[in-house]
Amino acid sequence: MQKRQLGNSDLHITPIGFGAWAIGGGGWAFAWGPQDDHQSIRSIRRALDLGINWIDTAAVYGLGHSEEVVAKALEGRSGRPYLFTKCGLVWDSKGQVRNELGADSIRRECEASLRRLKVDTIDLYQIHWPLEEDSLEGLEEGWKAMAELQRQGKVRWIGVSNFNARQLEFAQRIAPITSLQPPYSLIHRDIEADVLPFCERNGIGVIGYSPMASGLLTGAMTRERVAAFPEDDWRRRSSDFQEPDLTRNLALVERLREIGARHGRSPGEVAIAWTLRRPVVTAAIVGARSPEQVEGFIGAMDFRLSAAEQQELEDFLRQQPSAGAQ
Repeated sequence: MQKRQLGNSDLHITPIGFGAWAIGGGGWAFAWGPQDDHQSIRSIRRALDLGINWIDTAAVYGLGHSEEVVAKALEGRSGRPYLFTKCGLVWDSKGQVRNELGADSIRRECEASLRRLKVDTIDLYQIHWPLEEDSLEGLEEGWKAMAELQRQGKVRWIGVSNFNARQLEFAQRIAPITSLQPPYSLIHRDIEADVLPFCERNGIGVIGYSPMASGLLTGAMTRERVAAFPEDDWRRRSSDFQEPDLTRNLALVERLREIGARHGRSPGEVAIAWTLRRPVVTAAIVGARSPEQVEGFIGAMDFRLSAAEQQELEDFLRQQPSAGAQ
């Protein structure tokens, strides 16, 4: 299986990594509803058995629970995968989450993640979000703290998530950025304008998250399923899962299904392959809540769309733009 070097690091990663957001379970601000830990552990182990060599999680997923589940899944296994996690979102005793990029806070978060993951070093440590969408506030202190953790050997490489080009440029002047983790899918393409070109110019790896748009492009999503989301599933609040965009997005799934049928691939595999079509995108993070979901997307590891199929999808998106793009 072909692996790709991640930015300026010595990490060579598979085109797909296991995303551990949903396995954090329910009961917090960005939960996906209840989740069975046993299923989560089986999912992680199935992904590793099928060749995936990295897991991406975050301290805030399940308020620490996702990292603990990842550690349980790796108990007794030889050949540990690369472990990527994130900091910068902290919570209080009531579970209220806030952004925090202070140096002391980042150091505490790192130590807590090391304990939960049961490792001595984190392979890639990432700032989860800037303090505000287009702000540089706190970035200097936060990014210097990340660089210090790297010098101390607590983390091997440092990256960022959800940064725009201005924030990337600011941080890059302080210390080299190994990677960016942005949302990237057929229905979320904002990074194509200036973020991806900046990463390409500066040798920054890109690991896109939600290539199947948080389950929307898997082929398993229906109006009925959306209507039955648990109360604590954050997708209930997402415009992607509401009208008028829901109708357009489900129509896009049918186009993915048509293309996939030509190759014996699922709509989700087609969506992931589209995300991986650009050389600047090193890999994609794909979440799974069951081993069956892993088996449903693993074929995207080595599946690529033809130029004609890419154009087919471009034509569809141009003819049916999202409500937000109109």
